[in-house]
Amino acid sequence: MGPLDNMPGRDIRLDACRGIALWFVFINHIPGNVCSWLTLSHYGFSDTTEVFMFVSGLTCTMAYGHVFRSAGTWATICHTVRRSWEIYAAFLLLTVLLVVAVHWMDVELADDANVAIVLQQPGEALSRAAILQYRPVNTDVLPTFVLFHLLFAPLLLLLLRCPNATLAASALLYGLVQIYGWNLRGWPTNDWYFNPLAWQFLVTLGGWWVVVGRWRLMPLVTSRPVIMLSAAYLIWSLAVTMSWINPALELAVPRFLKGLIYPIDKSDLDPLRLLHFLALAVCVTNLVPAHWAALRSRVLLGAVRCGENSLEVYCVGVLLSLAAYIVLRTVSDGVLAQVVVSATGIALLTVFATLLTWFTDLAAPRVRLL
Repeated sequence: MGPLDNMPGRDIRLDACRGIALWFVFINHIPGNVCSWLTLSHYGFSDTTEVFMFVSGLTCTMAYGHVFRSAGTWATICHTVRRSWEIYAAFLLLTVLLVVAVHWMDVELADDANVAIVLQQPGEALSRAAILQYRPVNTDVLPTFVLFHLLFAPLLLLLLRCPNATLAASALLYGLVQIYGWNLRGWPTNDWYFNPLAWQFLVTLGGWWVVVGRWRLMPLVTSRPVIMLSAAYLIWSLAVTMSWINPALELAVPRFLKGLIYPIDKSDLDPLRLLHFLALAVCVTNLVPAHWAALRSRVLLGAVRCGENSLEVYCVGVLLSLAAYIVLRTVSDGVLAQVVVSATGIALLTVFATLLTWFTDLAAPRVRLL
C-alpha cells in the first residue's frame, strides 16, 4: 500500500488555523495597531508566516495527491500551474489596486506602501512586478507562493517516490542558505523578503509529514518528553521576546546568549523561528483534536471559511488594512478606534469569505461559457 492510498482528506483544523492566521495578518498589517498584541508576533520568534507555509505544504500535498491518484501526472501539473497563475494574477491585480488606492486616498503613504517607485517609474516598476522582482508592502509572500505552486508537481513526485531523500535535500538547501545567504534578486532592493530558497523547507516538511511523517513521528509528537520540551522552548522564546520591550527583562538575557541568537532573521527563516513554529505545532496538535466541537462554532466557522478562501481573503485583507490605516490617521488613532477598526475588518473578511463560499457552491457544477 503506497502513500497515495492513505492520503488524508481535508482537515478542518488546517482551514481554521489558516483563517485565524489571516485575521492575524490583517491586524498586523495595520501599523501601530494595539490589537497586534492578540496575535502570535509578540509572543515568540515565529508568526503567522510559518503557519501559512507549513499548512500550504500539508494542503497542497493532500489536494494535489488526490489529483495525482485519480488523474495522473499531467493533470497534477496542470492543476499546480493553474493555481500558480491564479496567485500571479492576484499579485499583479493587488499591486495595481494598491497603487490606485494610495494615489486616490492618501498619496503621502506612497513611501510607507512602497508604491512611490511606481508613481515615479511606472514602466520600470510594473515590468519588475511582472517578473516578481518588485513588490508593494504586504504583498511579499505572494511571489513566493507563485514559485512554490509552480514547482509543486515535481516536488510531489519526489516526495511520493523518495520522501526522506527529498526532505534531506530540502534541509540541505535550507542549511546552505543559512551559511551563505543565498537569495533571489529583487528590485529596487537586492533580495526577496521571503526567501523561497529558505522557506521551501517548511513547505517540503508539510508535504513530507502528509506522505510519511505522520505515521512515523506521531507517537513521538504526542509523547510527554517532546510536549514538555516544546512547552519549555515556547516559554523561553516568550521570555526573550518580552525582553525586547521590557528593559528589566532585557538585562536578564546574558550577553553571550545575545551574541548566539541575534539577529533572528525572518527573511531566511532563522532556525530559532523554525524551532519555535515546530514547538508550537506540537502543542497545538496535542491540544486541539481533529473533531473538536468548537471547530464547528459560529466564530471558528468564520475562520474556516476564511481559510478555505485564503488567497482572496489575503488580498482583500491587504487592501482593508491600508484603508484601516488611513481611517486611523484621518479620524482617530486611539485604542478604541483601533479595536473597532480591527474588529470591523475581521468581520468584513469573514462575511466576504462566507459569501465567496456560497457563490462557489452555487456555481458548481461549472458551465462552460462561449
